[in-house]
Amino acid sequence: MKSPIRPTDDEARLLARDLIESARFAGLAYIDKVDGTPMISRVALVVGPNGAPLSLISDLSHHSAALQHDPLCALLIGEPKGKGDPLTHPRLSMRATAQFVRHGEAEHASLAEAFLSKQPKAKLYIGFADFALVRFTPVSARLNGGFGKAYVLNAEDLARAMR
Repeated sequence: MKSPIRPTDDEARLLARDLIESARFAGLAYIDKVDGTPMISRVALVVGPNGAPLSLISDLSHHSAALQHDPLCALLIGEPKGKGDPLTHPRLSMRATAQFVRHGEAEHASLAEAFLSKQPKAKLYIGFADFALVRFTPVSARLNGGFGKAYVLNAEDLARAMR
């Protein structure tokens, strides 16, 4: 059987970038620190100043504690638009590491500005002490560009896509 994975090209990198830039939320997979099993949450998401995904997460959330314990995670980015089979719509499954940027840290103000430009309602709680911005540094990804368009992107591909 022929592999369904196509060679990664500029078109695939552009689609990955478009998915990241248009995202307003994503599925966040992480390892539960209590029992070591996988878990998933939905989080607000925007593209940060360096092109990488960025979220705002409360320390009160279960996934915050898990990511602080083990920053390795995965994001599912891309939502079906319009009609048709949702499995034919593009989506990016990205492995990443999470880095918390807290109030008072050097980058917090610029990241907060970037986050609020896409998620303005977060202005109501972005200043709360229990909220931190979380930058996701991509490690690798699987891109499903639609029927018959599957790609594997490495860290270099993702870095090129986010420029």
